[in-house]
Amino acid sequence: MTDVTYGDGLFASERGSGTAIVIAHGGLANHQSVGLWAAPLAEQFRLITPDLRGSGRSHFAGPLGWELLADDIASLARHLGLARIVVGGISFGSGVAVATALRHPALVAGLVVIHPAFGGAELGLLPAQQEAMAAMAGFGQRTLEHGMEALFPLMDRLPEELRARARAVVATYDPASVAATTAFMNSGAQPFARAEDLVAIAAPALVIPGIDLTHPLEVAEVYRRLPDVRFVDTPDFAAAVRTFATMIGGG
Repeated sequence: MTDVTYGDGLFASERGSGTAIVIAHGGLANHQSVGLWAAPLAEQFRLITPDLRGSGRSHFAGPLGWELLADDIASLARHLGLARIVVGGISFGSGVAVATALRHPALVAGLVVIHPAFGGAELGLLPAQQEAMAAMAGFGQRTLEHGMEALFPLMDRLPEELRARARAVVATYDPASVAATTAFMNSGAQPFARAEDLVAIAAPALVIPGIDLTHPLEVAEVYRRLPDVRFVDTPDFAAAVRTFATMIGGG
């Protein structure tokens, strides 16, 4: 496993060799959360897991936007000398992946959308999503005064063994970055305007629909407008991504 620093102090980790697969983590997570399930992909592919701007070790306290986050993925690819990548993400990260496919189409050989939370401005955030985003933004702002322990109540519902690990990871975060990221998530900004905008993505796509109120099926259904899309309902993300990347000629 190799640490990568690129852009203006952004961080990523890479392992393996072969076709490059870049996978972005969800909100309030970091590259390690992707590694927990995606590590087997490195047996066949070059797996790259960034800390998105404003998350993990990629500290950033300024205003965020989907275009900026997409440009960071393109910058990471350039830094690594990659002309084509399979780009994907889970939850918040899936929005970054979609924004990258729309903004940098020549870079994207394949698109992976796992448990999408963003279905475009026309759909907007659904009520349960609005409630969740507002709660996270509130906790995020509290970190500026009380430090990262202000986020610990968000993990109270996790099993004890996971709760301790999650708290240990979160304790390493930067409060100003967390406040910036959660404020952006709560803004309701979307990576595209209408479902019809997805027609512009020519790359083959894999969608794994969400299974809860913050990743509702209604959002995943928007992605049926992708011209070349496969829907797979599975908890085994790594196996689905491996099959997809191999099918499109990536291994």
